[in-house]
Amino acid sequence: MLEKLQVGVIASMHGLKGEVNVFPTTDDANRFTKLKSVFIEEKGIRRDLEIESVRYFKGRPIVKFRGLDRIEDVQKMKGAPLLIDRKDAVPLAPGEYFIGDLVGCTVYLEDGSELGVMKDVLQTGANDVYVIEKKDGNEILVPKIPDCVKELTPEEGRIVVHLLPEI
Repeated sequence: MLEKLQVGVIASMHGLKGEVNVFPTTDDANRFTKLKSVFIEEKGIRRDLEIESVRYFKGRPIVKFRGLDRIEDVQKMKGAPLLIDRKDAVPLAPGEYFIGDLVGCTVYLEDGSELGVMKDVLQTGANDVYVIEKKDGNEILVPKIPDCVKELTPEEGRIVVHLLPEI
């Protein structure tokens, strides 16, 4: 299970006073209002950033970090993932998992044979769709519905699926 979770990516600079446009990678972009700090990692070195203010433009957060008051202070951070420690994440309901915890899990068929590895999760609106890379390198899409996903235990690195004839 991941100890660091990504909540956004610095997409671009906003103005000249150190603000940045953030592309949120969390389900709720408004969670930035409640965050007190985030961190980035540059070459394996953690840099903590205290959030001074957050405002929104077209639903996307514009964040100002304390002590970074000029565009030059934030320019080099463009494209950097904004991370939080798992302990600071929003609580999940039973049976819910962070996508990062699912990616990399081994996917098995009901008969115990290995199908492949979870590569990504597509969020379609109706239901999530699991992107599974099969052992032969091809990908297969499996909808996250009770008929298809039979067992989900990312803490064990294991997912069991049933493939419908249509798949």
